[in-house]
Amino acid sequence: MSSFDSTTDPSLRAFFDIPADSDFSIQNLPFGIFRPSQRHAPRVGVAIGHFVLDLYVLETSGFFDGPALREQDVFGDRWLNPFMDLGKAARVEARKKISELLSGKDERLKNDSDLQKRALIPMDQVVLELPVQIGDYTDFYSSREHATNVGTMFRGKDNALQPNWLHLPVGYHGRSSSVVVSGTPLHRPMGQTKADDAENPVFGPSRLVDFELEMGFFVSGGNELGSRLSMQEAEDNIFGLVLVNDWSARDIQKWEYVPLGPFLAKNFGTSISPWVITTEALEPFRTKGPVQTDPEVLDYLKPARPDQTYDLRLEVAIQGEEMEKPHTVCVSNFKYLYWSMAQQLVHHAATGCNMRTGDMLASGTISGPTEDSYGSMLELSWRGAKSVPLSNGEERKFLKDGDTVIMRGWGQGDGYRVGFGECAGKLLPVKS
Repeated sequence: MSSFDSTTDPSLRAFFDIPADSDFSIQNLPFGIFRPSQRHAPRVGVAIGHFVLDLYVLETSGFFDGPALREQDVFGDRWLNPFMDLGKAARVEARKKISELLSGKDERLKNDSDLQKRALIPMDQVVLELPVQIGDYTDFYSSREHATNVGTMFRGKDNALQPNWLHLPVGYHGRSSSVVVSGTPLHRPMGQTKADDAENPVFGPSRLVDFELEMGFFVSGGNELGSRLSMQEAEDNIFGLVLVNDWSARDIQKWEYVPLGPFLAKNFGTSISPWVITTEALEPFRTKGPVQTDPEVLDYLKPARPDQTYDLRLEVAIQGEEMEKPHTVCVSNFKYLYWSMAQQLVHHAATGCNMRTGDMLASGTISGPTEDSYGSMLELSWRGAKSVPLSNGEERKFLKDGDTVIMRGWGQGDGYRVGFGECAGKLLPVKS
């Protein structure tokens, strides 16, 4: 059964109005990095309704006086990393104090109009930036439905899953330097491709650019080189989650991935949402994941608790330049993932690899059991064999220049929502 603390109480309300369908309820309190104006350096904030709560203002006013945060000076930093590095106790302590201030249980913010003007900034007046200084980025392949679909396309139904897939979380090392915050446009990549009937490869623009619906999480703490993590330690070392669009060039990938996997097909850009949703905020949405008994996972990967995943609705929409509004092409759910975040982290550290604060791990494409829940154009168009209809009579097999891909995700509570906002990015033509 999911456990509730004071910050996730479904009856909790802010002292000012927040729409019931807002992603940023008082139960959420996601952390991010924002710039309040051109005159100010970036600092740490929390999304609440249509506002950003400036934690630097609260910190310098002495509100964070608990044992984990006292005299730490972390909320005026350019990145979340110093705060994340303080561990779970600091995160829980911060959420509790922020919740008390926003609910009015601690009346100092509610009764101080000058403090409100300085600390509560309208969301449309700030610039959101990349929240974490990402040291390393690893992308997994954790959706059984996605792996089965792709395997069926390329190897046939009888050989869809590779022999190791049900025994370990498959992953590859991505490129942290090209992880960008939502709203950052990306250019169509150049690379080598080879048609099936061609004798030699050619170098040119990718013709098959795709999105991949994923979720990512950030490590807080980690392990020393040579040590490992238990499943419970892994749970405690996950700071929070973001939406991820791991853009993919399918024709480049097809030519390059044997024998070592994706390379240039994946390194041209990965978009993430700006607000990091903590695991505490997602606790009410805990649920059981797929059964892992056929075959049974090895002992080091056995979950510390049965409800090791989250019930989070995920959507992907595409808006072409001639379209008036986005058109939803995919509705999936985080709970479909076969391998959980904790299992991904434990397996990554199983060799003694030292995981560090700020490392990002992504799930791989999250596809569901039905065609409308497939998390990539590769699957939705079934390798280009059919077209995906959009509004205004348009259709796609893969992405066109000018297309904007918009991802959203949320957990639905009783009268409130815990959401991620948008992870959006526009595909621009090849850069000359």
